[in-house]
Amino acid sequence: MRNKKQTKNIVALILQCLKNKFTTIEYCILRELTLYPMNADDFLSQLSQQLSATSPWEWVAVIFGVIQVLFAWKNNVLLYPAGIISTVFSIYLLASVQLYAESFLNVYYLVMSIYGWVYWLGKKSKQELPVTKANHQQLFIASAIVLFGWAILYFILRQYTNSDVPAWDAIVSSAAWAGMWLLAKRKLENWIFLNISNIVAIPLQFHKNIPLYAMLTTVLFVVAIFGFYNWKKIMKMQTAR
Repeated sequence: MRNKKQTKNIVALILQCLKNKFTTIEYCILRELTLYPMNADDFLSQLSQQLSATSPWEWVAVIFGVIQVLFAWKNNVLLYPAGIISTVFSIYLLASVQLYAESFLNVYYLVMSIYGWVYWLGKKSKQELPVTKANHQQLFIASAIVLFGWAILYFILRQYTNSDVPAWDAIVSSAAWAGMWLLAKRKLENWIFLNISNIVAIPLQFHKNIPLYAMLTTVLFVVAIFGFYNWKKIMKMQTAR
């Protein structure tokens, strides 16, 4: 049985950092742990206890999630079967902790993974869109997806499910939907929207006692930062041609 009070302490630390105006959440957490050494001991102890009680389903989802990221980094087609395995377990895992919007979001990921695998194996050639910045209209549409998506998901979660975090769950998914819409159009700002989703999801997943999944989301947060700067380089290379 996991210690709920200890879990809330971890979440409180992260949420406090989100409220403070530091350069990054990582800097804030490091500062808090440095100023208050007991916090560091408590944090590591609580994290250790959470990990020791992690379910096999979470281990499978996270391990294959990491494998997917590694294969994606290498541009290897095996990223798709790894992603399919990860998302199937993620759908069950997230629903079991009442993160229904995130669970539904993974249904979309599952469909897109199957489509991407079939498309890749079919060797269909199509000219790739260049990386560009989103214009004002596209940013307005992306923001509207977040706003209206959040409102719809919040209403559904509040009225028809037993979710205890409908507002937070809704923003994670609606921001991810906007990010994926911009990603399909090869817009640089997709990484910003995806990381808005990630930065909210991390403390939420700790709160739901799925620490491995929170760590995977942290990895995706870092990957998105690198992705943002990598796409900026690609844009400069395109301009130089």
